[in-house]
Amino acid sequence: MQWSDIHEIAAALYDKYPDVSPLVVRFTDLHNWVVDLDGFDDDHLRGGEKVLEAIQMAWIEESK
Repeated sequence: MQWSDIHEIAAALYDKYPDVSPLVVRFTDLHNWVVDLDGFDDDHLRGGEKVLEAIQMAWIEESK
């Protein structure tokens, strides 16, 4: 998984943290959770605010 796999990351976060509302997750925590996902293999520094925002929005959609 790489930062560009927004929907795959969102689905993995939803599966790993089913009781967490993506609306209350701080970007620093979200970044750490993404890089800790099984199968994540990308440069940790590439996960900027815009990418994290896109992941958060996809996670919100996934949780509906």
